[in-house]
Amino acid sequence: MSRLDVTEKIITTKVAKGLKWSDVAKKVGQSKEWTTALCLGQMTATPEQAKVLGKVFGLTAEEQKWLQVVPYKGSLPTSVPTDPLIYRFYELVSVYGTTFKELIHEEFGDGIMSAIDFKMDLQRQPDPNGDRVNIVMSGKFLPYKQY
Repeated sequence: MSRLDVTEKIITTKVAKGLKWSDVAKKVGQSKEWTTALCLGQMTATPEQAKVLGKVFGLTAEEQKWLQVVPYKGSLPTSVPTDPLIYRFYELVSVYGTTFKELIHEEFGDGIMSAIDFKMDLQRQPDPNGDRVNIVMSGKFLPYKQY
């Protein structure tokens, strides 16, 4: 058994039961974005959260323990993603990465946006020309220190 096995069981059960991530998140008590990342193997559950997910997805005690193990972050199978939706994010960074970097440095100075102290909100934005995906990402600014 591995964390990947638990992730696959979660996804299989989600499909079989017709669950929505937002409904699972309400039971866990966290955002749909964070809860989805947890269920896909990218976050670490507390014992209480693992127990809730155990009930939702029919996980054994051993499988619940795997949810509490700090995962190896980064779930893409290749360095350049081949899934079209994920590739578009790669494309965004390829095209706008230097712009993100330049504007963040101009506004905040030399540093990075944290992916640890981070929040994300993904919503559907109705539009007469075709609905849009609205993603707001908010990460703490971490300045580089001199030593």
